[in-house]
Amino acid sequence: MEWLKAGLGPLEKLISFLQTKSATNDVQKKQVLRELQHNLNVFKNGYLNSFPEDTLIGHLTNDAYKSAITANFKFNKLKAGKIEPYHILDERNRRYQGWSLEELFDKIDEKIEELRTLQRMNGGTVKNLRNNTALMLSNLYFRLKLAADFIQSEIK
Repeated sequence: MEWLKAGLGPLEKLISFLQTKSATNDVQKKQVLRELQHNLNVFKNGYLNSFPEDTLIGHLTNDAYKSAITANFKFNKLKAGKIEPYHILDERNRRYQGWSLEELFDKIDEKIEELRTLQRMNGGTVKNLRNNTALMLSNLYFRLKLAADFIQSEIK
């Protein structure tokens, strides 16, 4: 998880921002923001304590995302518009330029489900899989971070 090393400082600020932003009366909005905050905390603490991939996957959640989709939650309540070049702080996220927050959360939800399915199919572990789970986790982390960066960004 060396890829996380450089981003710990900004990550603390994002997590704090999400906690402040989740102080709302809109239950769905609050749940989605808290889940995003939780998942970023899982990565931060996983890196700091060198937890194995299976532990990270076991603690990632996507219930609020699924609930929001079921309730037809409008993700533009979190942040309207599309991801623009100035929202993208990590070069590897360029592919998401032009995406809405709803599209990004769909991809986040999909990746969490895929990782859990791989873990279940392999007897509760992702060890010895042909899939590059380290890369999958890395991609998931940077999607989560992009979602938080986008929500936090000011309109230019």
